[in-house]
Amino acid sequence: MAELLKNLYNEHYIERLCSELLKVSPSFDADTFTLKIFDENWTPRELKERMRHISTTLAAFLPKEYLNAVEILKQCFLHMNKEFSLENIIFQDFVEVYGLNDFQTSMYALECFTINSTSEYAIRKFILKYQTQTMKQLRLWAKSENEHLRRLACEGCRPRLPWGIALENFQKDPTEVLEILEILKDDTSLYVKKSLANNLNDISKDNPEIVIEILKRWRKEEPKREWILKHGCRTLLKKGDKETLGIFGFSLPKHIELHNFIMQESVKMGADLNFSFTLETDGTLGLLRVEYAIEFLRKNTQSNKKVFHIAQGEYNAQKKNFSKSYSFKPITTRKYYEGTHTISILVNGVSLAKKEFILN
Repeated sequence: MAELLKNLYNEHYIERLCSELLKVSPSFDADTFTLKIFDENWTPRELKERMRHISTTLAAFLPKEYLNAVEILKQCFLHMNKEFSLENIIFQDFVEVYGLNDFQTSMYALECFTINSTSEYAIRKFILKYQTQTMKQLRLWAKSENEHLRRLACEGCRPRLPWGIALENFQKDPTEVLEILEILKDDTSLYVKKSLANNLNDISKDNPEIVIEILKRWRKEEPKREWILKHGCRTLLKKGDKETLGIFGFSLPKHIELHNFIMQESVKMGADLNFSFTLETDGTLGLLRVEYAIEFLRKNTQSNKKVFHIAQGEYNAQKKNFSKSYSFKPITTRKYYEGTHTISILVNGVSLAKKEFILN
């Protein structure tokens, strides 16, 4: 079984943190701090709860003056963060909790703390309180030579960042976010490109028409943006949006027939659902996006549809066989319920076949 993320915060990490803090601030009371960290509520705390517990406990052992405390943390961070370490987001969390009333000091701190880490969560509190000032700062970071700062500029203003506070203003009107994306649209860093695509995908969930217009314009201006645009339009593609599919060249599969859809009628919880099928045509199959959709049974007897990728490409043959499996092993992001589910095979956004199976 994979190690729980919350266990990134452990005795070894706290020991290292204390060691680095003592180098910067010899008066730091490492022993008492450690006792406060591993209190009676430590074990059940989840990842973000442990992060917040550490950052707020730190505040009681650092100088009361925010500027002085941040300077100590910056020096400590630079010693601890030689490579990416998720657990070091305690530093950004300290800024999020205690730095909202000192904008400039906090911007300098988050700029430091995002290197080999990420300030994408902490910056959102500043967007909510100082939208104009913070977005001005993000535009400056978007032009930085450092890919971590450019990525922060893009990731920090995502309207629907997972695990982050939703930015409702940008869900309603993403104009300021689009200014950042325009600066970064031809960035050479894959790290930044992924963030840009994820931001576009966020926007598409609330403002699909805006993303479709961007898709048309960016694609016409520069063909090299194709990967970013496909990844950024993945929700629209999975929804089978006809205009988006058409722009990428996926036509309605009127010439294609689906045969030999084979799948077991039931599957046990924890096992794999295996299925296969054949796509066939009189000429050539052409450019295809092949997916499957499962309508998962929910606790309230309603269903929740999820679309999954099978294959995508140009097929010059008359016939192509496909096989796939879906694992019903327990995962933290989805709960399974016994009963009748359905699976559909989608080709270029169109359902060509549908079957039921029982999860038991």
